[in-house]
Order: sequence, then C-alpha cells, then structure tokens
Amino acid sequence: MADFTNLLGIRIFISCIGCVGNLILIFSISHSHAKISAVKSFEVFLLGLAVSNLEEILIVNIYDILILEDPSTRSGSWSCQLLQFLTIAGELSSILFTIVICIFRYEKVKDAKERVIHHAHLDNIMIAISVSIFCFMSSLSLSAPVFVINVRTQNSTTNCPPDFFQCDELHCPTQNYIYKFIFIAICNVLPMVVVTVTSCLIISLLLRQRKHVEPEIHVSGARHIVKKTKNSILQRSTVAVLAAMALFQVDWSLYLFVQLNFQTSNFEFWNEMKFFISTFYTSLSPYVFGIGNDLFSIKHCTRR
Repeated sequence: MADFTNLLGIRIFISCIGCVGNLILIFSISHSHAKISAVKSFEVFLLGLAVSNLEEILIVNIYDILILEDPSTRSGSWSCQLLQFLTIAGELSSILFTIVICIFRYEKVKDAKERVIHHAHLDNIMIAISVSIFCFMSSLSLSAPVFVINVRTQNSTTNCPPDFFQCDELHCPTQNYIYKFIFIAICNVLPMVVVTVTSCLIISLLLRQRKHVEPEIHVSGARHIVKKTKNSILQRSTVAVLAAMALFQVDWSLYLFVQLNFQTSNFEFWNEMKFFISTFYTSLSPYVFGIGNDLFSIKHCTRR
C-alpha cells in the first residue's frame, strides 16, 4: 500500500510539473504578442505542441481516475472509447508537432549555413497555422478507429484498458493485430525514423558550420556583433530542439520496445508504466523548448 501511495505521489508530481510547464509556455507565447502577425512560425508550432501535451496529461489523469478506478466501466462503453480516443489523439498530435518542429529547425539551420535570402518553407505564419490545423485533424482521424476496435475485440468482462490494442488472447481477431502493427508503423516507428534522421542532419550541419567558420574581416564591428548574436540565438534554440528530440527518442523507443516484445496485459503495473511513458516527454519538453528559446524569462512573458 505504501508503494502504491508513493507511486501515486510521483504521478501527481509529474503531472503538476507537466501542466505548469505547458501552461507557462502557452502563456509566454500568447501573451508576448499583441497581433497574430507578430507570432513566429516556430512559436505557432510550440503552441500547438504545448496544447497537445497539456491535453494528453489531463486526459491520462482523468482516464485513470474515472475509468481504471471504476469497476462498473467496461470496454466498449462510450466513456471508455471517448477517453481512449482523446488520449490517443493527444499523443499523436504531440508526435506530429514534434516532427514539424524538427523539420522546421533543419530548414532554418540549412538556410543559415547556405546564407540564402529566402525563408524556410514553413517560415510563414499562414503556412504554420495551416500545418498546425493539419496536425490536429490528422491526429483526430488516426484516433477514430478506436471506436470500432474496442467494441469488437475487448471482452465484455474486462475493464477499460489503457492500451486500446489489448484484447482477450483467446478471442482476439486477426484484424486487431494487423491494425496494431500498421498503427505502430505509421504513428510510432515512422516518426521515430524521421526525427532520428532529421536530428542527425541538423548535427551534421552544425558541425560543418563550426568547422568552416572564418572571421569576417570586411564587415563593420556593429554588423558583426549583430550577426554573431543572431547565430548564437539560433544555435541555442537548435540545441534545445536536439535535446527535446533526444527525450522524444528515449520515450518512444521504450514504448515500442514494450509493445513489440511483450504482452502488455501480462504486466501488473502496465497502467503506471504507460502513464510514465506517455507523460515523460510531454512534461519535460516544454521546459527544454522554453528555456532553450528564452520563452520562460520574465522579460519575454511580460513583453507586449
């Protein structure tokens, strides 16, 4: 009982840390700009990520309180399916925004290396908003099959599980296994590959820039200082993105390892493990992005 109480305390602490971090990030971005035209594309993506993270953390906790602790709630019921749908949608939108942020940062670093005069493809406020809407709509669409999967694969005597792939081993349809691996391949493995490859490309560009940096003799002192300041800010932001990508890779690598190698229904503490896997990246990433991009400073939060 003491172990369960300590574990519950850790869960509450992590949830509070995650909610506070994402709320501060949302407030910092939305409060510091009076007009939408002043918002940067990168901040739009961070805002979408923070909203997704916050939704996921809140729904996971509501899920555990209202579903897992209520023995009268069964798989296939509307409340079970709705909360599973919202949980998966939050996870997927967080993953999609992570991919977009990683690709966007790669474009910015590449443009800075080549000293091109055009902006990155995603460096446009209207395009950024459109991509954000696409991420939210895609996550909702990819989560919709949960309304069908649970009704037909879960035993009526089984409580609503946190893993919507989980079903009775003796009565689990083949299509459920097929959908499970298709879902994991598209929504977990593919994002992991994209984030890993893009992160490696960013690191490669940074190493080349550092190797080929030469002192600019023909520029004035003031211009040189401004350029140096911009480069340092870009590098600091890029390091924050890479750190967040590392958290993402650790988090979802663990999830994939468990999903592909074990039967989650046999894990006594799978509910707790799933919670920590789900909230590890969503709770820490806002602090990494916020501190790395100077979004958590009092000066930035009070700027209008």
